[in-house]
Amino acid sequence: MARIPMPISKWWLQGAILTYLFGFTVLGILTYLTYAQQPPIPERVITPDGTTVFTGTDVLDGMNVFQRYGLMEYGTIYGHGAYLGPDFTADYLHRAATQLIDDRQKSGETAGVAREQVTEELHRNGYDAGARTLTWSQPRAEVHQQLIEHYQAFFANSRSEGGAQAEWITDPVKIQQLTAFFAWTAWTATANRPGKDYSFTNNWPPEPLAGNALTSQALIWSAASVIGLLGGLGLVLFFFGRYDWLGWTERRWPVKFREIHEVALTPGQRATLWFLLVASVLFLIQTMVGGLSAHYRAEPGSFFGFDMSRIMPYNVARTWHVQLAIFWVAASYLATGIFLAPIISGREPRGQAPLTIALLAAVAVVVFGSMAGEFLSVHGKLGTSWYWMGHQGWEYLDLGRFWQILLVIGLFFWVIILGRGLRPALNREGHGNLPWLLFYAALAIPAFYAVGLLTGHRQGFVVTDFWRFWVVHLWVEDFLELFTTVIVAYMFVLLGMVRAKTAIRVIYLDVILYSVGGVIGTMHHLYFSGAPAAHMALGATFSAMEVIPLLLLTLEAWAFMRSGERSMADAGHPHKWAVWFLVAVGFWNFFGAGVFGFLINLPVVSYYEIGTNLTANHGHTAMMGVYGMLAVGLLLFCLRYLMQEDKWSDKAAKISFWSLNIGLAWMAFANLFPVGMVQLHDALAKGYYHARSMEFITQRWVNVLEWVRLPGDALFIAGGVLPLIWLCLRAVRYPNSNRLAEGGEVPTQLFTVGPETEP
Repeated sequence: MARIPMPISKWWLQGAILTYLFGFTVLGILTYLTYAQQPPIPERVITPDGTTVFTGTDVLDGMNVFQRYGLMEYGTIYGHGAYLGPDFTADYLHRAATQLIDDRQKSGETAGVAREQVTEELHRNGYDAGARTLTWSQPRAEVHQQLIEHYQAFFANSRSEGGAQAEWITDPVKIQQLTAFFAWTAWTATANRPGKDYSFTNNWPPEPLAGNALTSQALIWSAASVIGLLGGLGLVLFFFGRYDWLGWTERRWPVKFREIHEVALTPGQRATLWFLLVASVLFLIQTMVGGLSAHYRAEPGSFFGFDMSRIMPYNVARTWHVQLAIFWVAASYLATGIFLAPIISGREPRGQAPLTIALLAAVAVVVFGSMAGEFLSVHGKLGTSWYWMGHQGWEYLDLGRFWQILLVIGLFFWVIILGRGLRPALNREGHGNLPWLLFYAALAIPAFYAVGLLTGHRQGFVVTDFWRFWVVHLWVEDFLELFTTVIVAYMFVLLGMVRAKTAIRVIYLDVILYSVGGVIGTMHHLYFSGAPAAHMALGATFSAMEVIPLLLLTLEAWAFMRSGERSMADAGHPHKWAVWFLVAVGFWNFFGAGVFGFLINLPVVSYYEIGTNLTANHGHTAMMGVYGMLAVGLLLFCLRYLMQEDKWSDKAAKISFWSLNIGLAWMAFANLFPVGMVQLHDALAKGYYHARSMEFITQRWVNVLEWVRLPGDALFIAGGVLPLIWLCLRAVRYPNSNRLAEGGEVPTQLFTVGPETEP
């Protein structure tokens, strides 16, 4: 039987393929450059008389200490990680430079001469590639020994201070190794690349005492990215204003939605209810530990006077907060895919329900097993199994490698379940049509999450961070965005709000425009992480283009809504609040991912703000504003059919909508953005080290802004999350009684076709 051809030109599909080929070809070249030009880890760091200061093994062992105790979920390295503790690269560098200058002044040198000589010493590379040794002066080696004592006192402190747990790391050998790791990152931050006048990190962090200043490349590529953005916006807006490529001007007739009691549910669809309940509970836990993490900034080390670090240290709370954000959003996506599959195909294969429950059980094992492992690892309880069963130590990839592998397998298992459900539609539709686009988008989720398995605990931080950002950016910001667009477009087609060919055009537009900037734009995370300057040039230029599809798709989302506004105005619209959550996705996509993202992506800005609240502001408004709001919208869409019609509460959905959006806006505009701007000013005025210090956080007026966040967080949790759990529990208690037996025929439209309804 011939497949149904694409209702639009095949140039859209070919354009999408070519765009991906171009983007990943460039990424392949940048991958080679990352490996070839990464900062070397010397076998030994020695003094002029041959005395060993520390070894390359110490550096890698120190990186492992950094991982197993979850330090990246307390502070940062190269500006990447959590925001309560210091940036350990900047911290070590500032302390070392300060002490070296003080020692020279004590020996009789003037302040100016001392600073010049220290700057010259720090920027002198000193690495002998043939002997694989790095030579440091005797004074620098002595300062390193003093810093070992400093970090020993900090991590072995018998009291909890500044959010760091008491007696965190007490083994002197581990402290020596950890300090060696900090020292190596500080060396890469100042030592000039061979043949260059800037360091391996493009002179990051900004540290006047070490002679680190903004490079000319950062200025040039910032200007180029702004010019490219303005030119690209002008061209795209002109063409899409001049030509109606997506077909919004096509006349649409009002649709009449099927009554809830008329929609019979398959066994697999009914099983997704438990997925949604688990997702809502994980959402609650995630927001509670997130609120606790935020409270540590208002009251470091305690919770209204109670020492929480002994029960729930900041790094554990933040680890769970980040990981659960992925888990609960993914759970909602998985459930929705399984729920929609029989509607798309018109039939559900036998066995979908037990497979769905098995998947849910597997997800639960991964979620709670990894959370337990992370808790035990940071308390030093797992011994040599920390990497596999505990805390890998990389933000967004914190879960132990064993749990990570299980999660990848579980996601591929979901694709198999989804593929079984979509098989009839896949067999009859062309390979560029909606069912296949949904399958491709679903397959990309485990495929690109699996890239995180290329990280390793003995291959060096720079390469590991490169692969980590394939997950953070390509998986989260590109392929989850693709799945978002596909699932929303498909929902509107199933509801009769747009034509299939219009939805397909929107999806291909998303693929092409996002891929133009998003794939290569991944490198904007790596300006100052030891990657070559080429990453800055391409990352800055292409990441600026990411704003173009965000703006355009926001305008198209508005047209999307206008196309169905007659039915939306109907008081009987069954998915009013689910669709409003999709509207919120468009809003936060533009502001959170677009405006706040572009604000920090320019190298000239990122140089001073990376790792400050402006980064957190972008992360929260993009992650929760886009993927979180979509996950809630999908949850409400499915619940509407899973629950008895008379037990549904629009009021609960309305309260959740406004509480989540007002709470997120409060979080952003009353706390994260203003504190981030103040931090940016502080980094310019007093240095990056100070902007990331506890001294900055505990300033009275900054502390007031941290406390101001509390009402927004309380509204977000109590008014936003709890109603969702209540609705899920209502659906469990009052399930839709219209059941369809296995193998039964499923209606492929959720709207009725009347004499005035356009098919």
